[in-house]
Amino acid sequence: MAGGGEKRIEDQHGKGKLTARERLNKLLDEDSFVEIGTFAQTSLEDASSLEYPNPGEGVVSGYGTIEGRRIYVYAQDFTVAGGSLGEVHAAKICRILDLAAQNGAPVIGLNDSGGARIQEGVYSLNGFGSIFYRNTLCSGVIPQLSVILGPCAGGAVYSPAITDFVFMVSKIGNMFITGPQVIKAVTGEEVSAEELGGAATHNQTSGVAHFYADQEEECFAQIRRLLSFLPSNNIDNPPLAAFSEPELNQEELLTIMPDNPNRSYDVRDVIKRVVDNSDLMEVHEGYAQNAVVGFARLGGKPVGIIANQPMFKAGCLDVNSSDKIARFVRFCDCFNLPLITFVDVPGYLPGVEQEWGGIIRHGAKVLYAYSEATVPQISIILRKAYGGAYIAMNSRSLGADLCLAWPMAEIAVMGPEGAVNIVNRRELEAAEDQNTKRQELVQQYRDKYANPYIAAARGWIDEVIDPRQTRAYLIRGLEMVENKREQRLMRKHGNIPL
Repeated sequence: MAGGGEKRIEDQHGKGKLTARERLNKLLDEDSFVEIGTFAQTSLEDASSLEYPNPGEGVVSGYGTIEGRRIYVYAQDFTVAGGSLGEVHAAKICRILDLAAQNGAPVIGLNDSGGARIQEGVYSLNGFGSIFYRNTLCSGVIPQLSVILGPCAGGAVYSPAITDFVFMVSKIGNMFITGPQVIKAVTGEEVSAEELGGAATHNQTSGVAHFYADQEEECFAQIRRLLSFLPSNNIDNPPLAAFSEPELNQEELLTIMPDNPNRSYDVRDVIKRVVDNSDLMEVHEGYAQNAVVGFARLGGKPVGIIANQPMFKAGCLDVNSSDKIARFVRFCDCFNLPLITFVDVPGYLPGVEQEWGGIIRHGAKVLYAYSEATVPQISIILRKAYGGAYIAMNSRSLGADLCLAWPMAEIAVMGPEGAVNIVNRRELEAAEDQNTKRQELVQQYRDKYANPYIAAARGWIDEVIDPRQTRAYLIRGLEMVENKREQRLMRKHGNIPL
């Protein structure tokens, strides 16, 4: 129970880190943890001795509860052989993954490890592969959460990468394939571990991590909050909560949109005036900020929220935001969470860098994810919905069950300014005052081709609504499609454009 002993525990605390068992006690409900595999050992020469070379094989595993719900969990113990992964260490983790899958409960991995146990050679590598295999088989069956609370390097990073959500704690958690020393030796580049693979890097730049915390306790609170939105498995329904009105004033939705259609605003100000308690738990908050995704409740029911964010890159879709949206949509579809999409998108981000970066391929992921989803889907167009990006953001043609629009919405092949420059080029060139003429033609284009009533006339928009009625329409819409069932063509699986 003392792991690597008093001295190593002191070293762990000296780094600002909790021990494995301390972490489990803070994460789980009080006195709920039950350990499995306490006396596991790679080799025991004298069965009558209690002197274990590596107590518990450097990982504490078992089950407990969070808010009364069953959770399976393992915590790597850095005080024992640096938490290194060997054959029996891996077998304990695999055992927990198997139990979680068989019993339909979430699994949480607390990662704090020096990596593969070099002395065990291929036994260690086989252990990694066995874990990756189970992570993959459990994907979409039970929620899998990974928490990075120390080093996580080399092959060890791939188990968290396969799981659904990665949490990282600043200053103590690191993830990288090759560390700073190897990079310096091979490329000559000098970089610190924190700069290379710290929490800020992976939450803002790489997108590998989904949640950032300054302290371990803050991270554990995030985990408990996230689980409150999620079902235990892909068969269960998400947990219900009491019906609660938004804390922010819904009347302000009438005036929240800038008069100038080219001015930005924070889409969170819209979302928080619609959802229960004005509570939105963002995922990937610091990454690809031109899109907002996260969890909220409507009428007590958990939903997945997707929105374009005009404050960043005008809300355009680009490579990173496409990946962010597509992955979140697929997660929600796995676990029976309805999708609510707030649309204000002027198009795909233009530029050589985006084209060479594969915006075609990445943008196709959004189309694929929404088309593949069978959960209830509602979209609401707040302002701009132009071109292919309009289609991608859960349009009726991709299978949305209910499509709403605010009166100021603009739905068109392209923005009015661009369209006028193409369609009315000669007329503009012949005008004495081109600026005045352009403004006149732009307004005509908006009235004639882009207003939401044109799409509503064809049934592609179900209703043009008063912004203040947004919450009521969404709640009733979810009630309308709560028993939705779809039959799709039989197949082994699709081939998403990765």
